[in-house]
Amino acid sequence: MNMLVRRNLATNVFGPKARLKNFCSASAAKVSGSNGDHSYVQGEKPGSTDSFPQHDIAIVGGGMVGMALACSLASMPLTKQLSIAIIDSNPALKGGASIKKDGPPDPRVSTVTPATISFFKDVDAWKYVEQQRHAYFDKMQVWDYTGLGYTKYHARDVNKEFLGCVVENKVLQSSLLSRIQCTDAQTTIYSSRLTSMNLSPSSSPTVAANVSSKTTMNEPGHLAKLELSDGSSLYAKLVVGADGSKSRVRELAGFKTTGWNYSQNAVICTVEHTQENFCAWQRFLPSGPIALLPIGDNYSNIVWTMNPKEATDRKLMDQDDFVKDVNSALDCGYGPSPQSSVFGSQSFFSWLKPDVTVSVDEGFEVPPKVVKLASERMVFPLSLNHAKNYASKRVVLIGDAAHTVHPLAGQGVNLGFGDAFSLSKVIAEGVALGTDIGEVGLMKKYEAERKPANIAMMAILDGFQKAYSVDFGPLNVLRAAAFHGANYISPLKKSIISYASGDQRLPLFT
Repeated sequence: MNMLVRRNLATNVFGPKARLKNFCSASAAKVSGSNGDHSYVQGEKPGSTDSFPQHDIAIVGGGMVGMALACSLASMPLTKQLSIAIIDSNPALKGGASIKKDGPPDPRVSTVTPATISFFKDVDAWKYVEQQRHAYFDKMQVWDYTGLGYTKYHARDVNKEFLGCVVENKVLQSSLLSRIQCTDAQTTIYSSRLTSMNLSPSSSPTVAANVSSKTTMNEPGHLAKLELSDGSSLYAKLVVGADGSKSRVRELAGFKTTGWNYSQNAVICTVEHTQENFCAWQRFLPSGPIALLPIGDNYSNIVWTMNPKEATDRKLMDQDDFVKDVNSALDCGYGPSPQSSVFGSQSFFSWLKPDVTVSVDEGFEVPPKVVKLASERMVFPLSLNHAKNYASKRVVLIGDAAHTVHPLAGQGVNLGFGDAFSLSKVIAEGVALGTDIGEVGLMKKYEAERKPANIAMMAILDGFQKAYSVDFGPLNVLRAAAFHGANYISPLKKSIISYASGDQRLPLFT
């Protein structure tokens, strides 16, 4: 497969509270100030000085998932007239993310699925990703340290061009922001943090000039009041918590959660090869999986799960020693590479030969050697967390605010993008019916659609994490059987690929 890796430097400049106007151009949007190619309004306050800004929707969190929701709402005919507030103190939203044309990629990346790519294309944001650095991959190899088995997946197994695309998080975020700038959506960014939230204010605010929705309701109880860290306040009919795993919105709204820590940390970094990597690799080790993901040119991204002490040690160790450890973990360290099957290789599954997949005849490959550490090493604790409810009156949760998962399959952000797409559709339905978009009944439709899908993926990922956390002879053989079953049983392999690509069917014989 021809790997497409492109780069672009996009700069976005916003004031502390900036109204995004129509910044559209044929190429990637560039914001350079009022005297540049495009204009922006800095510090704009709607209405009189004693009025409070009022919006239809306040999105708390301007990360990838929050921006995806804003972008989707700005792109649909039924919702593009809504007044949207984005509350986030991240300097990247007002000063533009630093995306350099040269130099190694940022270690914070996401593996986006074909379903997510389709969503980006639907909102016309993927073209901005393609103008910047990204890397498609069409095959993946998964194995473990016992040497008893492996599985290979190929996009051609399910008649696709690729299995996924690895993109820097800041590229995804800036691409969505660039798309919003190309619409006539009424979007305002507040460079601040949410400090308090009143879902039943005792008095209604003076209506500010930036309210455009025809279904505006100004009576008490129809608006939520948000107070920000800079002392300002605003009102909204719906508050969306897109503010991550430590969500302030979730805390203030009183949503309960369930979950646990994995007693594992993920070490992430960018590494360099002597040649370009076109495959996604994942090997399960005694302390957790290590993944090697292509990110373009001769670079790859490492996501290595291990216990907290090992993570601290590897973050601080000499760079050359770290590179040696990485190469060992991806080759014969901890155990041999798979050679022949404990089940007699393909002969055990010969009854399936009429329906074999493309990748079944491909042998085990050793990943490309890492020659250099190309970024800082970052460490993150891993946990599973799930909100018992996603919605209440005037408040709804999306992305990591609603659920966090183990990163072993790279599905976390894709679940969040699925939330954003689903919620935007539900909001559009409410607008079409003329209902209050903050009503709990409407938001529960979003919860009913997304909660089962998210729980299913969380259960699968948690099951994998637990299954590969035990080094026990009989269990190792069972895991080897699972690897070979996934490799040689065509219907199972196709279902696994389709599910991981964003199809909501579970990976069963269906």
